[in-house]
Amino acid sequence: MSLEKLIHNCKKNDTKAQSELYKLFSSKLFSLCLKYSRNYAEAEDNLQDSFVTIFKNIKQYNHKGSFEGWLKRITINTALQCYRNQKVFEIVNEEVIEDQTVDIDEENIKLDFLLKCIQELPDRYRLVFNLYVLDGYSHNEISNLLKITSGTSKSNLARARLILKEKINAYKQISNKQSL
Repeated sequence: MSLEKLIHNCKKNDTKAQSELYKLFSSKLFSLCLKYSRNYAEAEDNLQDSFVTIFKNIKQYNHKGSFEGWLKRITINTALQCYRNQKVFEIVNEEVIEDQTVDIDEENIKLDFLLKCIQELPDRYRLVFNLYVLDGYSHNEISNLLKITSGTSKSNLARARLILKEKINAYKQISNKQSL
């Protein structure tokens, strides 16, 4: 069945079509949920909540733009919703610290290690880092999504990069000692 037909049938609340759509996109959207969740169980909850929202609002999809992009926006917004109501983003000092560049030697740093480091970042840093670096949102878009200022977004990104830089440098030192 074509994607257009699948969407059409989902708009009619066809449970078979909904199941098919879930099978088609759940793994991609779950990966997205993992980026914005504290743990695996929270990611599973966010995925389920995302599909509830998707099926509830699928009639609003007007076939303009990418359907997958529409699904991703809903999924990101669903995952971020739990943080909006918390005081995760309140920071005392909003001064932007010097932006850090992270020097990654791809031959010596494993992707699993990098993903683990990102996942271990404090919520406010992880969310901004993922939105800005991995998903390409601007600081203005992030400030609207998370209900924070652009300055807070920039500051949180810089702090996330600083933490990642420190972890990567420590990892490199340990790797260099082990290879001697």
